[in-house]
Amino acid sequence: MIKLKRVYEEESPGDGVRYLVERLWPRGVKKTSLRIDGWLKDAAPSTELRKWFSHDPAKWQEFRHRYFAELDRATEAWAPILDAARRGTVTLLYSSQDTEHNNAVALKEYIEQKAGVKTRAAGGRKRHG
Repeated sequence: MIKLKRVYEEESPGDGVRYLVERLWPRGVKKTSLRIDGWLKDAAPSTELRKWFSHDPAKWQEFRHRYFAELDRATEAWAPILDAARRGTVTLLYSSQDTEHNNAVALKEYIEQKAGVKTRAAGGRKRHG
């Protein structure tokens, strides 16, 4: 099972394996205060794609298309997520305020499509201002 959670949300026992899926360390979070099992920088969108997207919902469909193409070329980057999900719960951690249009949402969708892993969102899907 794959869940999604903002890095600013509290850790919970049901999180399972926790992976940060951002290329940059989240603002305002001390490296010593965030419990993660891995920082999968290469599973995040390229810097160029991230800057182009700039969390613009109008670019969401094209962002997903481009990001999925990047992921197709980087199987080793997201393989740990799939392996862990086959054994139990995985939580993908992201920093975006938009809980519907971010790389973790797209990555989760991509892995679902590739592997048919059961998934659910953690903490709902509300957009945070």
